[in-house]
Amino acid sequence: MKVTIIGTGYVGLVTGACLAEIGNDVFCLDVDPRKIDILNSGGVPIHEPGLQEIIARTRAAGRITFSTDVEASVRHGDIQFIAVGTPPDEDGSADLQYVLEAARNIGRHMDGFKVIVDKSTVPVGTAARVREVVGEQLSARGLAGSLQHAFSIVSNPEFLKEGAAVDDFMRPDRIVIGSDDDVPGEKARELMKRLYAPFNRNHERTMYMDVRSAEFTKYAANAMLATRISFMNEMANLAERVGADIDAVRRGIGSDPRIGYHFLYAGVGYGGSCFPKDVQALIRTGSESGHNLRILEAVEAVNHEQKAVLVRKITQTLGDDLTGRTFAVWGLAFKPNTDDMREASSRRLIAALLARGATVRAYDPVAVDEARRVLAIDLHDVPEHLKRLQFVGTQDEALTGADALVIVTEWKEFKSPDFVHLKAALKSPLIFDGRNLYEPDAMTELGIDYHSIGRPYVAATELTTDGARRA
Repeated sequence: MKVTIIGTGYVGLVTGACLAEIGNDVFCLDVDPRKIDILNSGGVPIHEPGLQEIIARTRAAGRITFSTDVEASVRHGDIQFIAVGTPPDEDGSADLQYVLEAARNIGRHMDGFKVIVDKSTVPVGTAARVREVVGEQLSARGLAGSLQHAFSIVSNPEFLKEGAAVDDFMRPDRIVIGSDDDVPGEKARELMKRLYAPFNRNHERTMYMDVRSAEFTKYAANAMLATRISFMNEMANLAERVGADIDAVRRGIGSDPRIGYHFLYAGVGYGGSCFPKDVQALIRTGSESGHNLRILEAVEAVNHEQKAVLVRKITQTLGDDLTGRTFAVWGLAFKPNTDDMREASSRRLIAALLARGATVRAYDPVAVDEARRVLAIDLHDVPEHLKRLQFVGTQDEALTGADALVIVTEWKEFKSPDFVHLKAALKSPLIFDGRNLYEPDAMTELGIDYHSIGRPYVAATELTTDGARRA
């Protein structure tokens, strides 16, 4: 099938590459010439495991094209995926300017039946706005009568986890299709059914529903996952006060099949391109509809506070003035297996340490370049802070001579370090772990002063020479 993908960001590029991988003829459009140049030269502008290999294969086979030619993109695809960004506006609502401009371009150039698919995460009611914008362009061309039934708007939200997006797309747990019940909608459903048939051969994964329900499903899913994260972070903060171990609690409640284990890990808050903006957008939708979403307001507030939890632990241990202190920071991306720095907890942590006079040596396996870019923006008003921020090429470089290690992202390479070497490299054996990678008792037995999230703290000095706790 001939498919056009509008936008070569995270969702668009993964969608286009995976659809090309299964045999479709895919045209990827982006108005940013830099991105298209990177893709046409064999590179990939984002880090996602497996994606570059798929793009290389499908380019060699002639099944994927990258271009800035808008007219050619509209003429190519019977199915037009809109996969552009929907960043948060100042009031928290989703900014739809790029979605609507994509719709205008389709209306300006379409000359036959098109299925226009909202793949971007958009608020309830966006499909109606897209339909209106396309219709306006057809009217301006004098084609409103002849082409009024020549398109249908479909909502097909993505459910991709950064770092595992290729696998999520190729082995989906569900495919949500929202369409109208009219004749163009039925035709659109048939085309979408053909497109996704390879993913349904062993098990039917497609759920058909009305457009507004499909739009709402994406927001509700992300809001639920964000709620679980903030709930566990609230429980972790209380567990520290009452002497409980949040990891034991997680195992205890996760064994209940009604709850399950997913998204029950305490940490330093959620970030990325989806949860923060989608929670805000859903709160805004509720407000505009006269219904305050109090649970989600609390979810957002808890997440904001949780991003400061490591700074609080550091200042409680070392004092508020950190002048002359050096901190090794392991992990910059908001999660492992990505270079995405959007709403990453490391940004707030690093800014807070620098504001208190500290020097930061930061390491991440893939996100250093992106971190350098976004932190330069974050700190542009305080250039003296940037002078105390160093990016290094290995985790050992970050450690040497640092007063403490701070872990922000749970990359695999951080999970089993050489603790003897780590302890020797640091000025003092002090770790602040925002992802609970290590066992507290094991750390204290090694003589490491270890602070984690939601678990009892035992200082190394509270152990006897044989590793037992002092009475």
